[in-house]
Amino acid sequence: MKKVFIETYGCQMNQSDSEIVGAIVEKNGYELTTELSEADIIFVNTCSIRDNAEQKVKKRLSEFEFLKKKKPHLKVGVLGCMAERMKEELFKENKSVDVIVGPDAYRDIPSLLDTVETGEKAANVILSEEETYSEITPVRLGSNGVSAFISIMRGCENFCSYCVVPFTRGKERSRDYRTILAEAKDLFEKGYREITLLGQNVNSYSWEENGEIINFAKLMEMIAMVSPLLRIRFSTSHPKDISEELIDIIAKYDNICKYIHLPMQSGSTRILEKMNRKYTREQYIQKIDMIKSKIQDVSLSTDIITGFCSETLDDHNDTLSMMEYVRYDYAFMFNYSERPNTIAEKKYEDDISIEEKTRRLEEIIAMQRDLSHKSNKRDIGKVYEVLVEGTSKRSADKLFGRTSQNKVVVFDKNDLKIADYTKVKIIDCTSGTLIGEVV
Repeated sequence: MKKVFIETYGCQMNQSDSEIVGAIVEKNGYELTTELSEADIIFVNTCSIRDNAEQKVKKRLSEFEFLKKKKPHLKVGVLGCMAERMKEELFKENKSVDVIVGPDAYRDIPSLLDTVETGEKAANVILSEEETYSEITPVRLGSNGVSAFISIMRGCENFCSYCVVPFTRGKERSRDYRTILAEAKDLFEKGYREITLLGQNVNSYSWEENGEIINFAKLMEMIAMVSPLLRIRFSTSHPKDISEELIDIIAKYDNICKYIHLPMQSGSTRILEKMNRKYTREQYIQKIDMIKSKIQDVSLSTDIITGFCSETLDDHNDTLSMMEYVRYDYAFMFNYSERPNTIAEKKYEDDISIEEKTRRLEEIIAMQRDLSHKSNKRDIGKVYEVLVEGTSKRSADKLFGRTSQNKVVVFDKNDLKIADYTKVKIIDCTSGTLIGEVV
C-alpha cells in the first residue's frame, strides 16, 4: 500500500482541506503517514495570500528534487491556492512536481495519481460553483483529539483589492447545515470538545430550503445546542457582515467562545476604500462598540496590513490609534506584498519602500506586544474555565489549555486529563501566555 505524506502551509482553511484530501486518499486505498521518509507520494497544500508563503513552498519543492533523486518512484503534488494560480509556472519551474490539484478538484486526486503512474504530468484546477465536500468525513491530521475544524463554506466574493482568494477559491457557496450538525455531533461523540467553524467569511453563511433560510447566527445556535460541553469557535468574520443577531447568540450561550477575530486591515477610511473593504473606520468602531456592549469579557483579535499602496504616515497613525481604541488581545500583522492578478496589482502602484513598510510594521508589532501584555495583566486574579489541550512544551509537569477568550494558560497537572474542563485562577503572565493555578 502506497503511503501519502501531506504538508500544509497557510491558514486553518488549508488544514481543513488537507484533512479532506486525507479522507479521499484513504478511501481510495492509500495509507497516510506522518513520516516524510516513508512517503511514496508527497502533497504540499499551499497558500497564495502572501508572497512569503509562496516562497516557502517553492523552497520546499526544490528540496524535494534532491529527495526524488534518492527515491525515483516518489511523486510530488501541489494542492490548493498556488496550484490554482500558478499551474503552468509550477510545472516549468519545479521538476519535482508531478501533479497539480486546485481546491475544488480534490475528488479527482486518485485518477490524477493513476495518470502520474504512467509517467505523465497531471493537473486539475477547474473551479466549481457547487463543491463543498459536505459528505466527506475529514481525517483529523495531527489532531490532539480535543479540537477540530469544520469547514462550513467555500469561496469568497468580497474581492478585496489586495487579495487573491476569490480568484483561487472561486464563488462563495455554503454547505448543507445538516451535514455540519452531523459532523459536530460525531466529533463530540468521539471525544472532541472544541470545534472551529471555518470559511473565508463565515458571516455570509446561508442555506435556503423550502423558503427557510439558515444564516450563520442560526447555525451557531444549532451547534451550541449539540452539548453544553462542546465549545464553538469560528473564523473568519468580515466586519461589514457581522450582525447584532450573531453577537446576541454568542452572548446567550456559554459554550460559544467569547472570542472574535475581526480583521481591520487598516484604521484609515481612505485606505479601507482603496482596499475595497466596504466599511469605514467609523463603521468598524461601531461594530466594536456593539460587540463590547453585549459580550462581557470578550477577546478581540485582528489582521493588519501595513504599507498598502499610497499609505501615508497619517493613514499609518490611524491604524495605530485604532489599535489603541480597540485594545486587541492579539493581531496578525504583515507588510503589504503585491499579489499577481489582484485588483491592486492592476490598478495601484506598490509605492511604499520595503524599508518604510518594515519600520511601520515594527511600530505596529511593538504596540501590539504592549497591548497583549496589558490585556494579560488585566486577567491576573480572575478565574477562567479552561479546556485542557495537552502537556506544556516547556515543562512535562504542567498542562496547557485555552480560555473561552482564546488565551493560552499553563498550570500544574494535578489529576487532570486532556479534554477535561477545569477552573484556573490566573496568578501571573507574559505577553503571550497566562500562568494559572487550578482552583
